[in-house]
Amino acid sequence: MGQGFLQIALTLCIVITITPQLGKYIARVFLGESTILDPVINPIEKIIYFIGGVSQAEEMTVWSYIRALVSSNLIMGITVYLLISFQGILPVNPNNLGMPTWDLVLHTTISFLTNTDQQHYIGENTLSHFSQIAALGFLMFTSAATGLAVGIAFIRGLTGRNLGNFYVDITRAITRILLPLSVIGAIALIAFGVPQTLQGTLVVQTLEGANQYIARGPIAGFEIIKQLGNNGGGFFAANSAHPFENPNGATNLIEIIAMMAIPASLIHTYGILSNNRKQSWLLFWMVFIIFAILIWIASVGELQGNPIINRALNTSTPNLEGKELRFGWAETSLWAVTTTATMSGAVNGMYDSLMPQAVFSGLFNLFLQIIWGGQGTGTAYLFIYLMVTIFITGLMVGRTPEIFGRKIEQKEIFFISIILLTHPIIVLVPSAIALAYPISLSGISNPGFHGISQVVYEYASAAANNGSGLEGLKDNTLWWNLSTSFSILLGRYIPIIAILLLADSMSRKITVPQTRGTLKTDSLVFTAVAASITIVLTFLTFFPVLALGPIAESFKLAG
Repeated sequence: MGQGFLQIALTLCIVITITPQLGKYIARVFLGESTILDPVINPIEKIIYFIGGVSQAEEMTVWSYIRALVSSNLIMGITVYLLISFQGILPVNPNNLGMPTWDLVLHTTISFLTNTDQQHYIGENTLSHFSQIAALGFLMFTSAATGLAVGIAFIRGLTGRNLGNFYVDITRAITRILLPLSVIGAIALIAFGVPQTLQGTLVVQTLEGANQYIARGPIAGFEIIKQLGNNGGGFFAANSAHPFENPNGATNLIEIIAMMAIPASLIHTYGILSNNRKQSWLLFWMVFIIFAILIWIASVGELQGNPIINRALNTSTPNLEGKELRFGWAETSLWAVTTTATMSGAVNGMYDSLMPQAVFSGLFNLFLQIIWGGQGTGTAYLFIYLMVTIFITGLMVGRTPEIFGRKIEQKEIFFISIILLTHPIIVLVPSAIALAYPISLSGISNPGFHGISQVVYEYASAAANNGSGLEGLKDNTLWWNLSTSFSILLGRYIPIIAILLLADSMSRKITVPQTRGTLKTDSLVFTAVAASITIVLTFLTFFPVLALGPIAESFKLAG
């Protein structure tokens, strides 16, 4: 028991140590300051800008930024859909795989385009190496960079700057952050045993004389951007529980840190861009404490094990069902909470076998979306809840709601309402429809309270652009492919557009001088109030499904 919690603590200490430095580096990149990579990257970026006809000095209006984002994403989505559809006649297809069904191709394309990477297919049996690299691998970089660009644009607007240039932001995110870190990470993964090859499935003869088929591919490069970009989609169906994607404790540590690195660092990036390091550290510790509490809830549940099994065997053992023994209950619990906190969606065990406490922690992360949140967008959500807190507390004490000397008024509350209300609508409405037809639509494999969790988790994962799932669900059907695609699209682009419009509105505000009556947002008391309001609002919104799912299942097992 002690060793498991020590592993968790040491991993979190590493994250606390490295994220402030990475946050400073990200800030320098988007402030246009010199970095160690300039001699190598500057010539490459000049070529990219020349070919694309992009001026680095050009500042976009909010609608130009939105049009650039949506149009580029649309073109990338159409291109990837065609690549996967025609993979049978394209190169690097050693296993001669043909086109999947049209609805599966549509779901896969939308899922990877939006940084969701929800998978309703078996990767090694469905997609060619070319599709994995040129289609999905390409989207892993661009979707993560898109989210990162939106997060930086939001911080700029919030602090009174222009939003910037989308094409410059997405280029810098890839060339100066995602690509260099991916190269370093991929080399480390290869060194610790993750394969990287273009060869097809290996056929070996077993001792019994039968044939065994071992899938191979360019896994190391795929794996690192999967984690670093908070993508989560696996090369194999088993995802990071597969020994080729995650063979040992060293690779497991690298991949957990990669998931948290950028989302956690962006809070420090905000502190530098806003010149308010005190507030960024307060927010960092607020998020970290909630994160640690959710890890503790999940870990205790897995450590105590299944009470029904323990009573029957008159023993006390952790819940090891669905877990890789090379990671055990502790590393699986940490990963389960981390992957839902960062909106990564990667898994290193079977989540359908988790105890209700861990399912509760995962669902609560998907509902909150700020611990640590998605690539870039999670930071935006964090400050949106901060603005809600400012608005509520300002009304309570009779002060004008302001942030950075800019008033929060009706227009801003309108955009905030759209952002915060979209998520519960696209989670709860389709969940209710699926649960109303348990035989024809839902695909539940475990009836009862756990079955409700399976359905709600799938839509929460889609709407939050996470991608993980309780994989007992029979989700590769026309209903699930199309309905989750709908939730994914709305959960990605409606909030992004509203976030950018909110940032633009704040950037245009006239700065009001601070007085003795100005509400201080960089205090410990205000940060505690913000945490309380955020948790209460989320819990009240989703309490019925939590009560009918993991909470009820927990009481049932205990009884």
